[in-house]
Amino acid sequence: MKKKEQYNNQSITSLKGPDRVRKRPAVIFGSDGLEGCEHSVFEILSNSVDEAKEGFGNVINITAYRDKSIEVEDFGRGIPVGWNEAEKRWNWELIYCELYAGGKYGNNEEDAAYEYSLGLNGLGAVATQYSSEYFEVRSYDGTNVSEVHFEKGFPVTELMVRPLERKEKRTGTVQKWRPDLEVFTDINIPREFFTDMLKRQAVANPGIRFVFRWEVEHPPVTEETPVKKSKKSDKPEPYFEIEEFYYENGIADYIAEIAGNTAETKIAQFHLETRGRDREDMKDYKFEADIAFTVSKTVHLLEYYHNSSFLEHGGSPERAVKTAFVYAIDKRLKATGKYNKNEAKITFQDVEDCLILVSNGFSTQASYANQTKKAITNAFIAEAMTDFLKEQLEYFFAENPIDADKITAQVLINKRSREQAESTRLNLKKKLTSSTDVSSRVEKFVACRSKDPEVRELYIVEGDSAMTSCKMARDAEFQAIIPVRGKTLNCMKATYDRIFKSDIIVDLLRVIGCGVEIQTKNKSDMVPFDMANLRWAKIIICTDADEDGFQIRTLLLTLFYRLLPTLLKEGRVYIAESPLYEITPAKGDPLFAYNEPEKTEIVKKLEASKTKYTLQRSKGLGENEAQMMSKTTMNPASRRLIRVTPADAAATARMFELMLGDDLAGRKKYIAEHGAEYLAVADI
Repeated sequence: MKKKEQYNNQSITSLKGPDRVRKRPAVIFGSDGLEGCEHSVFEILSNSVDEAKEGFGNVINITAYRDKSIEVEDFGRGIPVGWNEAEKRWNWELIYCELYAGGKYGNNEEDAAYEYSLGLNGLGAVATQYSSEYFEVRSYDGTNVSEVHFEKGFPVTELMVRPLERKEKRTGTVQKWRPDLEVFTDINIPREFFTDMLKRQAVANPGIRFVFRWEVEHPPVTEETPVKKSKKSDKPEPYFEIEEFYYENGIADYIAEIAGNTAETKIAQFHLETRGRDREDMKDYKFEADIAFTVSKTVHLLEYYHNSSFLEHGGSPERAVKTAFVYAIDKRLKATGKYNKNEAKITFQDVEDCLILVSNGFSTQASYANQTKKAITNAFIAEAMTDFLKEQLEYFFAENPIDADKITAQVLINKRSREQAESTRLNLKKKLTSSTDVSSRVEKFVACRSKDPEVRELYIVEGDSAMTSCKMARDAEFQAIIPVRGKTLNCMKATYDRIFKSDIIVDLLRVIGCGVEIQTKNKSDMVPFDMANLRWAKIIICTDADEDGFQIRTLLLTLFYRLLPTLLKEGRVYIAESPLYEITPAKGDPLFAYNEPEKTEIVKKLEASKTKYTLQRSKGLGENEAQMMSKTTMNPASRRLIRVTPADAAATARMFELMLGDDLAGRKKYIAEHGAEYLAVADI
């Protein structure tokens, strides 16, 4: 065994310069992977946001290039990069090469360069610069433009200053960089990150316009859209897709957008301004917040922002909202006598299930849980918001009794539905976890001999007649069958109570064996989902190739999407493709076509060889002979299965929600735009 090196006084080392970030990026960014790389973008953007919030510029441009470079441009005062007499150093060096240096360390509110700052610690700019393959800064002060360039954390130029020409007169800062793959394991930031982040910044900063440019390959060249060549080279000019994010009235406009026509009440908006301290021996700080909300039966959303940072994990404002809303609504229910005798008190889950609320706060002192700023922990903010919301909700209920009754009635409905669903889950748990052999308690289930879940297949077939054909054609060693009688319940719209009263669904869940994935916060009483308990390598939906069969297939896929989405994601659910045509030559075995092009191709070959044949539309599965069923549907060597992929599941889910959900307006719009495409198969 190799002896370990001695550990002594000479074993201690310290990281210096760029290595302080490059070797430990997760300390600053929360991760050395894609999430950390994304957060480095937010750090640079946050400084531009701080400038705009102070009233210096109202547009911020963000560009993501195809080579993974990123550029952030603002029209603020320009980063001061010149000589700092007090520090006896260049400001560009302090800002981009020195941790814990910046303009946000004023001793009091009057000294601070920014009243409400998203960037606080003097870490973001230097950490992003240190973690970049290259980093370029241009700062405009209205008279001059100052530039400095870095590579892998080190400056490669001196500060370059030149006077601005008349056409260049402007102020602001442009910062362009490419995250370094030597630092982050992944720098391929998706477009959705930028759009989600910029939309949230627009929500939290009313009146500031965020312009996002995403570089893509040039669109197909036509006479109308020829490729533009660069003046400096023969290469095509970059092509950008552009999106803008802007909310003039901030969170109120955002809630109106989210709620759409589903809002049950008008949008209530409260504004708080106060001062306080987190501990008796600490100084007071300023805090203000806007809270807006409405109630909807179909949409719910809770989002919290502080100093423009989206608080993914909430913290102080989330605690305040939970406490205040439960207090005020419970008080109103008691005062109006809406509770039944001995009925339990509401919980925040009952409120949350119908609440659309956004809180946007600012303070001159913010205690974030960590550098990634996903939660704040200020004790004073939690206390001040709780007291304020309790009071404002009481006023709102008193002044708006109709809206108050709608809110309390919906919360009470949610509470009673939750309690009923929990009771249903208890009963379901008993049903699905019974120790009795599944084959003896599921009607008409036909088991297979193998006990190995890695080879067993479950066929879900349409009706008793199809089950008979499949049973005769199957390999009894590893293929089991369960019939569904008629059309199953539409699980997209049904409540859990209705779903679990369906014998067909409960029987199917018993046979599958891995529990259910119910989307609820109260999981203690539900049957826990566990892939390890799945009894099947493949679950195969097998229906006729007609309109009824397609509808049954769709309803079964809806069931999996709602109750067992992981099985779709893991690729365990398949569709058995049934042939549309049986083509029988005068001599030889029958041929099967699964679609019109295949039929045309087979017929063309037979006619070319002058072979006589008969053509008939395939019968329903229940009328097929065992040999045909084996060849086309059951035999792994010759059958055709379609695996339901995650992409299929996502696309199907969107169509399920549109066609089978509560979006009546969206459904009408789709039918108006696409209805003509389905006239050929419509039952009219």
